[in-house]
Amino acid sequence: MTAPKTSARVVLGVSGASGAALAVDCAAILHGLGVEIDLVLSPMAEKTLALECGAAAQDALRALATRVHAIGNLGAAIASGSCPVAGMIVVPCSMRSLAAIAAGLDDNLLTRAAGVQLKERRPLVLLAREAPLTLAHLRNMTSVTEMGAIVLPPVPAFYLKPATTAEITAQIAARAVDLLRLAPPVAKAWGTTSGTGGE
Repeated sequence: MTAPKTSARVVLGVSGASGAALAVDCAAILHGLGVEIDLVLSPMAEKTLALECGAAAQDALRALATRVHAIGNLGAAIASGSCPVAGMIVVPCSMRSLAAIAAGLDDNLLTRAAGVQLKERRPLVLLAREAPLTLAHLRNMTSVTEMGAIVLPPVPAFYLKPATTAEITAQIAARAVDLLRLAPPVAKAWGTTSGTGGE
């Protein structure tokens, strides 16, 4: 079953942590739902995309976006709470970006847009990517959770018995998009095999 189209607008922030394929998968799912995507890529995200997904990955990701914003453009519409977006996903979310969001640093468009979601009480999903975790990482995760963000480490759904890395990243990305609650769930649910998210 295909989820119905939505007219929502979502900010997709991509930092330089490993797991770049998750960003491409999130963008593909959002695009498939008819969501307008405001994309913000960090310089390290661009390098990681090329390293992990190939030279064409950045172009593919940009092609799925409705708007692409330079990370230094703090004058972009999404830097303001008056911009009507439905929420934001940071995927993958580096520990540097997590720390900046936790501290309210707002030092680039990615962290500023994330801070806007928190102050406007909108969904903010952070696919925090690091292992093992230091106490600083854990405290920052606690801090952003207390502010209203959702920390979603990209942990495989082993119970689905994925056969490929692509299946793993697609499921994690679907869970991230589902947390924005824009449409009926698209991730495979426990106890199902159809991938429709229902019984």
